Amino acid sequence: MEIVFNQVKDSRRSATDMTNIPFGRVFTDHMFEMDFRDGQWLQPRICPVDAIPIHPANLTLHYGQSIFEGMKASKNSEGIPLLFRPEAHAHRLNASASRMCMPNIEVEDFVEACRQMVIIEKDWIPEQEGSALYLRPFMFATDEFLGVAPSETYKFIILTLPVAPYYSKPVKLYASTKYIRAAQGGVGEAKTAGNYAASLFASKQARAKGFDQVLWLDGKEFKYAQEVGTMNIFFVIGDVVITPPTDGAILKGITRDCFLHILNQKGYKVEERPISMEEVVTANDEGRLQEVFGSGTAAVAVDVCQIGYRDTLIELQPAADSLAQQLKTEINGMRTGQIPDTFGWVEPAFAVENA
Repeated sequence: MEIVFNQVKDSRRSATDMTNIPFGRVFTDHMFEMDFRDGQWLQPRICPVDAIPIHPANLTLHYGQSIFEGMKASKNSEGIPLLFRPEAHAHRLNASASRMCMPNIEVEDFVEACRQMVIIEKDWIPEQEGSALYLRPFMFATDEFLGVAPSETYKFIILTLPVAPYYSKPVKLYASTKYIRAAQGGVGEAKTAGNYAASLFASKQARAKGFDQVLWLDGKEFKYAQEVGTMNIFFVIGDVVITPPTDGAILKGITRDCFLHILNQKGYKVEERPISMEEVVTANDEGRLQEVFGSGTAAVAVDVCQIGYRDTLIELQPAADSLAQQLKTEINGMRTGQIPDTFGWVEPAFAVENA
């Protein structure tokens, strides 16, 4: 893939306060862009961030053919930009694309586009602990007609933005027994925009009740925990770490997968199985519920301090050295080269010719 570069003359980096970064609102100077037409991806380019002209009949606006990824880049002590598991994100983007009848992108091209974006925006990588350069690759339909059918043209873009830690304190979850995020046979495994739009109403209600996020339950019985609005979920009961299986209705989180590898390597007892809210409530009543935490690219790991379920309120007291915080330290340490990467997840963002 030959990328055409059109760089800005004057970067906005020097005018940006990197010590006070609201998540998702400060963007770097450039974006990667390419278009799908006639069965192939064309015109890969890195250009200044700018508005995208869209026809009112754009297929995405009416029928929601849109997918995305979220990943992070950081620097090591030598100032070298590092990517974290870009191939895994490429494969997940393609899985989402296939489910939404959209074209795949060659894994090598996806990784190269991310690499070049991180290289050109390396000065935007924050140096504060827990901060990173967030990459948002996304794809959407661009056909201009009103008809419920897959588009024949698409646009793929990568935005980059400096971000601080997503959560600064433990979160409170509300287990919804009325609304669902996804069901087997649906698009729960796809990272598609509609999943998040559909979650907004229940999330709003959870916040009105004093909680931070929804803990989604299964769509059939409202019995089994699935995931949180922005994260996968883990329960530590006794000496066992339990997380729901990715059964088609749960997003296959990259951070979730990292945690499973790390926990298995360290010898923890780990179970991927359905876990009912009744089991969680009983374990808490018996004093066996040690901790609950979420995992995700933005959050990395965050402790849960409350879970509201029907008429029950589970209250937890996360320790400073909780398993969640240990895992977060491990991942952040790998991302900055401070902890050895024994899994081969970290990739220096060297230009191909200098690799």
